[in-house]
Order: sequence, then C-alpha cells, then structure tokens
Amino acid sequence: MEKSEIISKGTLVYQKPALMNDTPMHYCPGCSHGVVHKLIAEVIAEMGMEDKAIGISPVGCGVFIYHYIDIDWQEAAHGRAPALATAIKRLLPDRLVFTYQGDGDCAGIGTNETIHSLNRGENITIIYINNAIYGMTGGQMAPTTLLGQKTATCPAGRDAKLNGFPLKLTEMAAQLEGTSYVTRQSVHSVAAIRKAKRALRHAFEVSMQGKGSCFVEFVCTCSSGWKLSPEKANQWMEENMFPYYQIGDLKDE
Repeated sequence: MEKSEIISKGTLVYQKPALMNDTPMHYCPGCSHGVVHKLIAEVIAEMGMEDKAIGISPVGCGVFIYHYIDIDWQEAAHGRAPALATAIKRLLPDRLVFTYQGDGDCAGIGTNETIHSLNRGENITIIYINNAIYGMTGGQMAPTTLLGQKTATCPAGRDAKLNGFPLKLTEMAAQLEGTSYVTRQSVHSVAAIRKAKRALRHAFEVSMQGKGSCFVEFVCTCSSGWKLSPEKANQWMEENMFPYYQIGDLKDE
C-alpha cells in the first residue's frame, strides 16, 4: 500500500518526524537510543524551535546523533557537554540548549561537569541515557551497573566492596538547589514513550522559561552489551533496573 493511499484511507499510524534525517542509524537492533532521538525531534518541531535548538553531542554510542536530527549541534570532549552547553546558553540565552549523554559520559568521566552545571542552575536540559553498561567500547562496567550484574570488567558480577554501589545520579540532581525539573523515564512501551515525551517537552519548556536546570534520565536497554534479544532485554530492564532506578518525576518546581 502506497503512503498516499494510506493517508487517504486515514490509516496512517506513524510518520517519520520532519527533523529526522534519512541517514541510516548505526545502533544495534532493539537499542533505545533511536526511540529517544525520535522524541527529541518531535518535541523540538512541535515547540517550533527548529531554528533555535542547539544540541551537544557526547562521546559514546550517541556520538553520531548529529547525523540524525536536523538542528544545530556542537561536539564536546568526553564528559564536558554540560560545560559547553553552559557557554552556549549564556552567549545565546534565547536558544533551546540541551546535552545528550550516556552513563559513561554523564555519570562517569563527566560527573563533575554534570553536578556543577546543575548546581549553578544553568538553563539547559541534560538528557541522560542509562543502560547500566558501556555499550560502545565492549560492555565494561559503568557507574550505573547493578550489583551482581556481569560485564566484561566484572565477569563475576558487580561487587559493592570492590566496585562501589550503582550511582543514582538523578537522585543527586534532585537534591541540588539549581535544578528545577528532574525526572526518570523509559521508552520500553507505547505508554512509557508517551510519558517520556511529555516529560521531555516539560523539561525543554522549563529551561526556556529560565527556571533553572532540567535533568531527564532515560532508563534504557543495551541488547548487545547485555547479550540478550531486544525482547529479553526489555524484560530484564523491567525486572532488574526499574526496582533500583524507579521511574517518575523526582522534582518539579
């Protein structure tokens, strides 16, 4: 059935966001990154911010996000995206400025930049992808790896005495005076995607209103790193990650 025929019959259920380029994505099957990209593109277009949005690309699996969403982008050194976003927003306060970072970039090497930019109340949004593993570099333990979870660098499972505890960066962000909206979402189901989209738009709106920093975590899957099928990865996430990284708003002022 041709697209024109689908539209004429009123049966079109999905259409690629206007801001998404036709570049084939490099992500593994079942990866959550592509879904979050789609939400970012949809929200920016619906807000009419296509010409005023500036994203900061990370180091990690999401590094090529600038290939996929047709807005202005800057590339940051590993972990330094919040610092670059701070400079851009201060120089161009009328722009929608956000970072897109994984758990290694945001909660590992970039913890310092993340915490201090949020504590200063910079009017930016940090989008934080938490899949509990270093997906791009071979499946090593991340700051967010769960206790007992096996990775390439903790093959017997994460041990609190040896490796410390999984970092709840979002809970930390919620305690800072400079944050205005802090939330944890997921994109594992249609209902979750709808909630995540509303949360993302709210964060962008709050940052544009100059009310302080926004922090949006997405609890995500890594089928390749976890060595599971996409279906099994979603099940593992629901059973193991959600009890520790609980979904919902942590702060909304």
